[in-house]
Amino acid sequence: MAEASISCRQTFRPRPPLHKNTILTEMVEKLKRRRLQNAPHPSRSYSGSGSGNVECGVCTGKKLKAIKSCLVCLDSYCQTHFEQHDKLFKEKRHKMTDVTGQLEERICSLHERPLEVFCRTDQQCVCVFCVVSNHRRHEIISSAAARAEKKNQFGMTKRKLQRRIQEREKEVQELRQAVESLRRSAQAAVEDSERIFTEMIRSIERRRREVTELIRDQEKSELNDTEGVLKRLEQEIADLRRRDTELEQLSQTEDHIHFLQSFPSLCAPPRSANFPSITVSPHFSFEDVGKSVSQLKERLQNFCKEELGRLSKIKIILPHQPRSREEFLQYSCQFKLDPNTAQGNLCLSEGNRVVTWSNTVQSYPDHPERFGGWEQVLCGQSVTARCYWEAEWEGKEVDVVVSYKGIGRTGRGVDCVFGRNDQSWSLTCSLSSYSFRHNNKITDLPIVPSSSRVGVYVDHRAGTLSFYSVSDTMTLLHRVHTTFTQPLYPGFGVGWGSKVRLCHHPK
Repeated sequence: MAEASISCRQTFRPRPPLHKNTILTEMVEKLKRRRLQNAPHPSRSYSGSGSGNVECGVCTGKKLKAIKSCLVCLDSYCQTHFEQHDKLFKEKRHKMTDVTGQLEERICSLHERPLEVFCRTDQQCVCVFCVVSNHRRHEIISSAAARAEKKNQFGMTKRKLQRRIQEREKEVQELRQAVESLRRSAQAAVEDSERIFTEMIRSIERRRREVTELIRDQEKSELNDTEGVLKRLEQEIADLRRRDTELEQLSQTEDHIHFLQSFPSLCAPPRSANFPSITVSPHFSFEDVGKSVSQLKERLQNFCKEELGRLSKIKIILPHQPRSREEFLQYSCQFKLDPNTAQGNLCLSEGNRVVTWSNTVQSYPDHPERFGGWEQVLCGQSVTARCYWEAEWEGKEVDVVVSYKGIGRTGRGVDCVFGRNDQSWSLTCSLSSYSFRHNNKITDLPIVPSSSRVGVYVDHRAGTLSFYSVSDTMTLLHRVHTTFTQPLYPGFGVGWGSKVRLCHHPK
């Protein structure tokens, strides 16, 4: 009866007597000893398990870089020791493989044999002994065939992984932009509060001076007349005291003639001035003014305390960004193109929802808001909150934009072109690429156009502007985090032979 050897695949007639595989036994013992020594592997890595970092397991002293690994000896060899191994075990047909730092993973844990084939039934690598024992009736294929089968799945997995990486990188970028936007908003809030408090302090200083002047004016008004009368009374008292002194001196004289001559003039009653009746209350004070100022201080302190308490409870939450088209359409806004802004080569139709480039100049009337040089048009409605809209385009190239109303209109300077100034944000759509431009800084987007429909989402308060390619799914093209200081107006730049239609999505 013929018998096939599992090791060498040769057929023997008759079946030869079986002997112990001494080489395999030695390798197994060697492996066991090394495991007992807690070595991670007979072939150590320089800095990892990659094929370029494995040391030769035979070198003594300085270890050279291994180039091949033996699945029978469970060791890796440098060029010199590989050649020696090849000569020594040439007849033994040891299975060599590219150098690896995980030789133990290539050995069957059950039979201590190299894993050479693949069990399709159990979806695992097995050795030749497993084929005739545990996996006897299973579907066995070569490792090369199994790899070929897994190749498509591998490619799909890799593409999914790359997409996941791109999504996560995009999320990281968006989060960083959101953080930067939050920092800018916080800084702007600090600057605004500093400015407002400075103005309040100046206002309080002005009011303080006004109150002081008011008190002084009242004081001056009350005391002006009183001080005049007071001076005249004091003058009269001085005159009377002088006459009293003269009378005293006259009474002491012994000259009778002098006494008689002076007596009439000194004894005549003095003329008394008619002073106005002025009453000054001894309890007059400015207590009421002091009370009013104190009450004002208390009200201001209470107001500041209440407002600061309210501000401390405000939680800054990054706004939820819609993810599905259904969620975006909840913020759908309807726009119409403004004929007063359309450049002469742009023809509006279908209720001002469609703009088409035309070789014939339209007979539009003069208007200060009309674009004179560039083929551009704005919508008549503005965006100041959350808003989403879609537009379909055809032709060679169009710009889908949002802009402040203050963008330039006359001439062909950069102050009039969408995306070339700080007044507008522009997504340029062509047959082969997308690009974004703001303040004359252009960003090429690594997405190939696959749909002629573009969605635009604005969260004015959060300072978010997002552009999407719309088909069966929503593909984010670009997102901006900034601070919008004015209402935004949707608009379009329409190149030669191109056309844009505003999509209608009634709520």
